[in-house]
Amino acid sequence: MTDDTTDGSLERVLSRWQLFAIGFGAIVGWGWIIQMGYWIDEAGPYGAMAAFAIGGVLVLLVALIYGELVSAMPFAGGEHVYTHRAFGPAVSFVCSWSLLLGYMGVVGFQSIALGIGFSYLIPGFDMLALWTFAGQTVYGSWVAVGFLGILAITFLNYRGVEITAQVQLVLATVIAISGIALVTGSLTVGPSVSNAAFGGAPALGITTVAIQVPMLFVGFDVVPQAAEEADMSSRSLALVVLAVVATVGLFYIVSIWAAGGAVAAGALGNSLVPAATAMSAIFGSTMAGKLMTIVGIGALLTSWSAFVIGASRIVFAMADSGLLPESLATVHPEYNTPSRAIVLIGALSMAAPWFGGNFVSSIINAGSLGIVLAWFTVAVSFVALRYNEPEMERPFKLPGGYTFGIAAMVVTLFFIGLYMPGAPSALLWPREWAIVVAWIVLGAVLFALSRRSTTETTMEETRQPVSEQQ
Repeated sequence: MTDDTTDGSLERVLSRWQLFAIGFGAIVGWGWIIQMGYWIDEAGPYGAMAAFAIGGVLVLLVALIYGELVSAMPFAGGEHVYTHRAFGPAVSFVCSWSLLLGYMGVVGFQSIALGIGFSYLIPGFDMLALWTFAGQTVYGSWVAVGFLGILAITFLNYRGVEITAQVQLVLATVIAISGIALVTGSLTVGPSVSNAAFGGAPALGITTVAIQVPMLFVGFDVVPQAAEEADMSSRSLALVVLAVVATVGLFYIVSIWAAGGAVAAGALGNSLVPAATAMSAIFGSTMAGKLMTIVGIGALLTSWSAFVIGASRIVFAMADSGLLPESLATVHPEYNTPSRAIVLIGALSMAAPWFGGNFVSSIINAGSLGIVLAWFTVAVSFVALRYNEPEMERPFKLPGGYTFGIAAMVVTLFFIGLYMPGAPSALLWPREWAIVVAWIVLGAVLFALSRRSTTETTMEETRQPVSEQQ
């Protein structure tokens, strides 16, 4: 893959359904397939449903903020553009760099999860034990499959966002059909079990599941990253963001209800792939469970590809604004993709399979803090732009002045607090905090170098969104 020239530009080719599929696929990845049992075992089916309903409403509040901002500034880079417009390069760099850590953690994890999926499907797949890292054995077969997945996803994204989005749409449709099959099967032919509706300790169970919910909705923010490639009105962009969050929330809730009504909570909690266990129990066939695992791998691929889209557009926007090397703002002249940014993301993710899932999970946890920090800066930017630029055209404008922005700030601060020492889901010391500190140091160095190499005129110009410079 080479790109000898830089004469291309991002092209508006994504339909509403394709953009929706990118957002839906980003959120509904491998996580729901393997974590559903934990939710039901901890909180009971109705407790888990309540946790997702509460958490989903809070995330929807943040999504409303994104809806207004993406309609006003439908440019590549999403959060980078909003914070740059509101506060300039320093805050924008902090927001974008934080978000990039979260996205890279997800991208890296998928290369490991692909091996886990194949291990469940193919007996004896765990071959050529290399070493043990962070308590998990790393197998050569997992590394090989991870590499193949990285190459395939990178190549697909390199060749064009429209092709990638079409694949996303097909796979997202398959995921939706599997969810419908799970629910209808539970209603019609599946067995019925009596699980404690809210688990053994309702308040504790709901809280335990609820603290996971924000990260199980991460991915709706990928939609604004691709806004400059969307062939639709600015208001429609906002509606797609909201539709993604609402649909995913409903998908989670009905899937929990179906599985919790068909399989004992303890059995689901002990299952390696509880969604597959539920499907097998409902249809009385191990093949049904295997098919659900294949669907899970498809969901993994949609999430993987969507976060490559998001991460590469962040890198592209930062480079275009002079906050990363300018060469990373290259757009392929034939495929109209940020080709060098995509190749960089692919190259960096090649390291993940060698470390195993436990270490990459730590990167995801550290990155989760980065993502909610980005959400907070977006909420603050919303308030700042309402104050400083009240006349800005906002095709999707929220009522109530600053109300939604302030509420989103409170919600996202609460989310940030969940990762602080003493909280139930606090980042682990020293490994996960070391990742955060190392990422901050690397970001500080890159920002200092970018400021030194960028003229004051250029820095002033980059206060405007990417496309306004073209």
